[in-house]
Amino acid sequence: MNHRRRSRQIRTAGLTVALLLLAACTGVNSGPSTTTSAAALPPADESAASNAELPPDAPTPRADPDQYSAVPIPETQITAAIDKVDSVAQDVLSRSGVPGMAVAVVHGGQVVFAKGYGVREVGKPEPVNENTVFQLASVSKSIGSTVVAHAVSDGIVAWTDPVVKYLPDFQLSDPAVTQMVTIGDLYSHRSGIPTTAGDDLEGIGFTREQIIDKLRLFPLRPFRVSYGYTNFGMTTGGQAVATAAGMPWEELSAKELYEPLGMTSTSSTYADFLARPDRTTLHFNDSGAFKPLYIRDADAQSPAGGVSSNVTDLAKWMNMNLASGEVAGQQLIDPKALQAAHTPQITSVRAEGPDARSRFYGYGFNIETTSTGHVKWGHSGAFYVGAGTAFAMLPAADVGIVVLTNASPVGAAEAVTTTFSDLVRTGTVERDWLGYYGPIFQTLFVNHSSVAEPAPASPAPARDIADYVGTYTNDYAGDVVVTASGDTLTVQVGPKGLNAPLTHYDGDVFSWLAPGGNGDPVSAVTFGGGAGGAAQTIQIEILDAYGLGTFTRTG
Repeated sequence: MNHRRRSRQIRTAGLTVALLLLAACTGVNSGPSTTTSAAALPPADESAASNAELPPDAPTPRADPDQYSAVPIPETQITAAIDKVDSVAQDVLSRSGVPGMAVAVVHGGQVVFAKGYGVREVGKPEPVNENTVFQLASVSKSIGSTVVAHAVSDGIVAWTDPVVKYLPDFQLSDPAVTQMVTIGDLYSHRSGIPTTAGDDLEGIGFTREQIIDKLRLFPLRPFRVSYGYTNFGMTTGGQAVATAAGMPWEELSAKELYEPLGMTSTSSTYADFLARPDRTTLHFNDSGAFKPLYIRDADAQSPAGGVSSNVTDLAKWMNMNLASGEVAGQQLIDPKALQAAHTPQITSVRAEGPDARSRFYGYGFNIETTSTGHVKWGHSGAFYVGAGTAFAMLPAADVGIVVLTNASPVGAAEAVTTTFSDLVRTGTVERDWLGYYGPIFQTLFVNHSSVAEPAPASPAPARDIADYVGTYTNDYAGDVVVTASGDTLTVQVGPKGLNAPLTHYDGDVFSWLAPGGNGDPVSAVTFGGGAGGAAQTIQIEILDAYGLGTFTRTG
């Protein structure tokens, strides 16, 4: 998911909603991995009289009535769905305009489809293939969850371990929650940390450790009963596991998952991604045209968004999940540790009507019930500056699909995964999913900033330029330095001293394109304090989603 000012935070919140909607349509199942498990079997009934009423050719009732669906998934239907993947992918690629895409499908423990489409970078001839490496964005959350599940299997940690057991200096704004919050709470977004907390600091150069420390400043929502999608909440959980294991998260991920699965093109560091000869370039959605304008180093939130991989490696990972942690006849991850990740831990979207289905989040996975009653595991990933990814697994059919794109999120990856899931479950496509997801994702590119509109025709005058110059500070982002060169003000912010000029908008309100190369549109910088003389405060809109963006003059 990667966001900065109030308008960016609004887009981020929109992305969270979009992902939840996607997940609702692309949910996944924890049932057995054989296709016969999806057959329309009657529930078990201990009554001999009830069993006697079954027709002579009825299958033996299953022991657990929650493990079957009344809608069967015949093997021929799965095969037909796989046969259509290529045409579905090509259609979505063409209609969405994304430059490149890669798709893989697994079934029955085998990779049954893997193919690349389009180009790695607009204007260059190198094609995308099944081995091309993409940045995964928030699909990293599901992958990281399986790293933790392996650590749980090894006895290094438990999902229920308090974070302070391994990170004793960790703090939240409520001391009681600080002591109680667990690794599992952070991996299920139920800690009370608000949505996107800390993402704006990443954009101006703060490190992982610095951002985790700043989480103590955020107001908390109710603990374990509210859902807040947080990159750095989950990153804190991953950091706790890595500390318990005595090695960096990036090394732990390789040791616990990538190496055992033979995921040779997968890494949790940006440097490794850059070293891949066959890799994609991010493409920003610039008014509908995808352009290679930005880069995205997600090392600060690596457990939540920093993985890079290709569909060939991710197919191995999906097969491991569908086999309940088994790889090549060996049990890599304890099924119980993995099952905890694959089952609901918090309601992410509560049903609004009696005939609607709620949506859930496990540990790093969206878990939902489809229209046919089959469970689906899935997740979407998005970098605003140029990546859109998604996967979906239907355990009842022992099927999984992953789609990676090198463009800002427009719903292309989700359109392919959901269309395929429809075909597997019912043999038909329920709707035009690109047409459904496209408008949802388009809301991410709407600038809600107070300075998004043209400046007033007759703006109120600004103060003397010297009245704005100075140093301002707060606990959240530290010092903000305002300097002047002629009639131009420049604001410097963050530990790397990133800076950008201001443009007068109206009175004490200025606009700027925030520094950091994050693709942020124009946003507001507002000075305050008295009707005249030196300004005493500066409010930076991109840092103010939770009231932490006001800085007070210190010099």
